[in-house]
Amino acid sequence: MRPTARRIAMPIVSIVFVCANEFNTAMTPSEFDSLADAMLERIARAVEECGADCDCESKGSGVLELEFADGSRIVVNRHSAARQIWVAARSGGYHFRWNGSDWVDTREGGELLAALSKLLSEQSGRAVVLR
Repeated sequence: MRPTARRIAMPIVSIVFVCANEFNTAMTPSEFDSLADAMLERIARAVEECGADCDCESKGSGVLELEFADGSRIVVNRHSAARQIWVAARSGGYHFRWNGSDWVDTREGGELLAALSKLLSEQSGRAVVLR
């Protein structure tokens, strides 16, 4: 005697994944570049205004370099392919993504200017607050 196969009705389930960078994918490359460049200009002004003990220099298209008295550097640059702003500091590398209102760290969720304030304070040896 042969077993009879039973059909079980299974509901169709749709799973929709929301991309963590949904705001990034909605931007055109030129919109991203404009937004990132505006933030780089804001960072340069904030560094100059806060009196941090470092030289702030634009290194061309989307790159900002902060050099400290001890020769250490922090490099802030736009990464157009990833649609992120990247920060390289003595303590490590950080990636910031636009969330529609702020540039936020992709790992810890911190805001870019707050993170840079901390990094500048660590590298310069004195308290720095960027606004």
